[in-house]
Parts: sequence; structure tokens; C-alpha cells
Amino acid sequence: MTHIAEYKKKIVNEFVSLVNSYPVVGVVNMENLPTAQLQKMREQLRDKVVIRMTKRRFMNIAFDKLKDSKKGIEEMKVYLTGMPALLFTKDEPFKLAKTLKKSMSTAPAKQGQVAPKDIIVTAGPTPFSPGPVISELASAGIKTAIEAGKIVVKSDAVVVKKGEKVSSAIAGILARLGVEPMEVGLNLTAVYDNGTIFTKEVLDIDEEEFMGKIKTAYNSAIGLALELSFLTKETTEMMVSKTFSEAKTLALSQNIMADAVKGEIMAKANNEMLALKSKLNISDAPKEKPEEKVEEVVKEEKQEVKKEAGEEKKNVKEAEKVEEIKEPKEKPKQEKSKEKANKEEKLKEKIQVEEEAEQGKPAAEPAEKVEKKGETKKEEKSKEVKTKKSQDKQS
Repeated sequence: MTHIAEYKKKIVNEFVSLVNSYPVVGVVNMENLPTAQLQKMREQLRDKVVIRMTKRRFMNIAFDKLKDSKKGIEEMKVYLTGMPALLFTKDEPFKLAKTLKKSMSTAPAKQGQVAPKDIIVTAGPTPFSPGPVISELASAGIKTAIEAGKIVVKSDAVVVKKGEKVSSAIAGILARLGVEPMEVGLNLTAVYDNGTIFTKEVLDIDEEEFMGKIKTAYNSAIGLALELSFLTKETTEMMVSKTFSEAKTLALSQNIMADAVKGEIMAKANNEMLALKSKLNISDAPKEKPEEKVEEVVKEEKQEVKKEAGEEKKNVKEAEKVEEIKEPKEKPKQEKSKEKANKEEKLKEKIQVEEEAEQGKPAAEPAEKVEKKGETKKEEKSKEVKTKKSQDKQS
């Protein structure tokens, strides 16, 4: 029977005790990690993470002892690569990975180091002038050109793929270009949490991308629930609002005078009225009634008549004044006597006519009528003489 040293048993028992005390166990690779950087990280993680490092063989023995109490813990032996160390914490795996990622820093690549990811030289200007460096870059698969007297990388180029070792030539080129592809820190390779092992690829996620996917999934689920009218805590209020909007739209389209839409219906009717007035060229000015027009015309005519009458009166008065000025105030005595004689003759003739009418005799014509008849006979004779003369001339 082989004898096992007590210090070895003590180391194994310490690891077994730590695994039983903490629900989350992580495996990190501390290869190429400077001692100063390790001490700094220990200080940063002192209150959250316990870091222990020992020989890989002791860790494997501890995992074998725990396989009955911790389901699947023995599978962690696969991830003990490089210079392994174990982390013990009560934080969830993703939070642990995030904490370790924040503590990482970049460093230049050294000959013989394994690339943790694809090492890429991005396109852009370089500080090199044209010379032998062009052939060095070309040997590394980097396409270049010369612009403004400087070498320019034309397109992105992968110089070392993930898992491959960095050669001395590539390390020199990367150092001259200022590319620091290596991450210095606790390189987490796997985490054990209550029977589940999370690898580095699973833990190394983009938080913004992950949150965006969660938001997209949430919005898709809400949209599906609304489409199916599936009532949940999140969709009930949205569905009530959606139903109200649909009912309001229906009431507006059918002109249903509900309290929620009557104002909008009146505004809609007013807009339609204004559109119709504009189309028919109807003016907003009040129209005059026919009766009012007639009254206005009559008033205007009356005013014109009054005006004309006033002007005539004025003209008559002026004419009378002129006649008064021209005619003497007293007529001559001869004219007065003649007027009296004429009046007496007319009165006698009238009396005579009345007496003859009483006796049945034909009434004698007044002297004026007799005179008129004589004048007409003379005119007729003169006309006959003129016609005879004209006829004679024609013959």
C-alpha cells in the first residue's frame, strides 16, 4: 500500500470542502498571466471570488471524490488546461463571467502563445514608409498599398486563427503595427452550477445583443397575444384601449352620436359643409330679400321725385319772379273794358242758348265755333286750289 503525504491529502480535502461550500465552481487558465496582474485581480475579487491554484492531478482527485455528491462535477476535468486554477463563488455563472471580463486587459502577442480568438489586422493607414516591410506584410497575408508616401492596409486580414500558435514573424509584425490581440487576466474556460456546465462560448455573450433579443421576443409575444385576444396582465390594458379605438372609429364612420365622438362628428360635418360651399362657390355674405330691394328702389324713386318736384317749384318760382318783373302790376283800362265786354257777350249767348233750348229750337252755335267753321272752310278751299294747280302743272 502506497503512502500518501499528509499535505497532499490536506490540499485535496481543502478543494473538496470549497466545492461543497460554494454552489458555483469555475475553471480559469492563468497561462501567461503576470504575477503583478494576478495579485491585482485577487485584490479586486477578494469579497466575491475565492481563487485557488494547485497541481492538475490534485484537482482531478478532488472532482473524483465529489462525483457522487455533485452530479457531473467530474466532467470539469476536461477544462483543466494550461495553468488551471479554480474559482469559488456564490454569484451566478454569467455574472462571474462578466466580472472577469471587465478585469481583462490587452497585451502584445508573444512567440508560441495560442491565439484565444482570431487575430485580425484591420484596414487602415500604418506608420511605415515604403520599404522591406511591404514584403513582410505580404508574407503574413496582408494586402497593402502606398498612399501619400505611407503604407496602407487595404482590407482586413486574419493573420492567426483561433487555437493556433503565434510565430515569431507574426509576433514581430503585430508588435510593429501596435496590435495587442492577447487578453491578460483570468481566462475563464468553464463554470459548474448545480449539475450544469457552462462553457466559455456560452458565457461570453454580448449583453446588448442578448437584451435586444429578449425585447424582440417580448414584443413578438405581446403582438401574438393581442392578435389572439389572449388576456394577460400585460395585454389587458392594451386590448381595452384597442377595443375603444375600434369602437370610436366605427362610431365616426357611421355618424353615431356617442359622448366620446360627438365633438369630432360635428367637426367632420362642419368640414364637409365648408368643402361643399367651396365647391359650389357659395358666399358667406347675407343675401338681401326681394321685399327689402323693392322698398329701397321705391325710396330711391321717391327721393328722386321729391328732388325733381323741388327743382320744378324752384324753377316756377324763379319764372314767376321774372314775369312779375316783366309784366306791370296793373293792366291798362282798355284791356279791362274789353274783358268785361267779352264776358257780357258770352253770358248773353249762354242765356239765348238756354231759351232756344226751352222753346225746342236748335241751339245757335257760339260765335267762336262759327268763326272756326269759316276758317276751316277757307282752308279747305285753299287746299283744293293748290291741288288743281299741281294737277295742271303735271298735265
